[in-house]
Amino acid sequence: MKKLGFGLMRLPLLDGNNKNIDIEKLKDMADAFIKAGGTYFDTAYPYHQGMSEVAFREAVVKRYPRSSYTVTDKLPIFAIQRAEQMQPIFDEQLERCGVDFFDYYWVHALGSESYETAQRVKAFEFIAEKKREGKIRHIGFSFHDSPKLLEQILCDHPEAEYVQLQINYLDWNDTTIRAKECYDIATRHGKPVIVMEPIKGGALANVAQGAERLFKSKEANMSVASWAVRFAASLENVMTVLSGMSNIEQMQDNISYMADFKPLDNEEQELVMTAARMIRESIAIPCTACRYCVDYCPKSIAIPEYFAVYNNLKRFGPEQRIVADTYYSNLNMEHGKASDCIKCGKCEEHCPQHLPIRDYLKQVASEME
Repeated sequence: MKKLGFGLMRLPLLDGNNKNIDIEKLKDMADAFIKAGGTYFDTAYPYHQGMSEVAFREAVVKRYPRSSYTVTDKLPIFAIQRAEQMQPIFDEQLERCGVDFFDYYWVHALGSESYETAQRVKAFEFIAEKKREGKIRHIGFSFHDSPKLLEQILCDHPEAEYVQLQINYLDWNDTTIRAKECYDIATRHGKPVIVMEPIKGGALANVAQGAERLFKSKEANMSVASWAVRFAASLENVMTVLSGMSNIEQMQDNISYMADFKPLDNEEQELVMTAARMIRESIAIPCTACRYCVDYCPKSIAIPEYFAVYNNLKRFGPEQRIVADTYYSNLNMEHGKASDCIKCGKCEEHCPQHLPIRDYLKQVASEME
C-alpha cells in the first residue's frame, strides 16, 4: 500500500454547500488515486454532513472491485449516549458506503469526555465484536487529546491495532497538540500510526512568505504542501498519511511525490523545523477547518470561514482588507455573524484542537464588524 491515503473530508463541492459533493470530480480524483497505486480511503459518519460515505459509494464502490481498495470508517462516539445506538449507526454506515465490511474501523475522535462515553457504552467491545463477526478487519481509534490520556487508552485497550493521530511539522513540538509525544507513545506500544491533518487543514499549503522562500530555495519545483505530507510520511512508524484533497490538482500534486516516496533527509528535516518557527509566528488562529464546531452552533456561524478570513487579513495586512470585507459580508448573508455568538460553548466541546473559539470569534467581530 502506498503511504498516501485519500481523506474524504474536504471533497469538491457543486455550489459551496458542504453536503452537495461534486461526484463527477470525485470520480476523476479517485481514478487518478487508484491508477497511481493508492488504495486507502478514509471517511466518517459526520463528514460532509453525512454525504462523504455516500459519495465514496458512488465514486469508488460502484466502479471498482472490492479487492482494489480499503476503506476506513469511524464510530461517532460524540453522537452516542446509549449502547443501543451503536448497531443502527454501524448498519447505516455499511449501507451508506455500499460495503459488507470495513477494512478499518475506529472509535472516532477520542478525548477525555468522549473516552468516558466510549467506556460507558462499551464502544471498544462493540467494534471488537464486529471484528469477530467479520464486519471489520482491523480496529483502532482516532485521537485528539493529551499524551497522558493516550497512554491510558492504549493500556486499557491493547486490542486496538492502530492509532490515528494529528501529526504535522507545525504541531510536532506544539505544547497543546503535542504530536511528537503522542507519536512516541503509540510507537512504544507497537501501534502503527495513521496521520490526519498533515497539512493542518490547508494552513501548511499557504505559509508565511519567509517559509515559502525557504522551501523553494531547496526544491523550486515542489509544492509547499508537499513538505508537510513528506514530513509526516517520513516517520518510521507511520503507515498512511491522509490528505483531504479537494480537487484534481491537489491529487496530482500529492501523487507526483508520493507515488515513489522518498523520506526527508536530515538537512530537509532541519529546514522544515526552521519553517515551522516562521509559520507559527504568522498564524493568528490555528484552525484546521475540520468543521466539527459548525454542526453544533445554534447561530449557524461560519466559524472556519471567518477564521480563514481573519488569518489572511493578519497575514497579508491592509492590502487584504477589501477582499476580507467582501468575503465576510458575503458569508453574513447565509450565516450568523461572529458577533452573534451566544457563548454556549458547544463549538469548543467538539473542537479537536481545543481552541478557545468563543474568544477568537470576539476578536473576529472586533476586527471585521
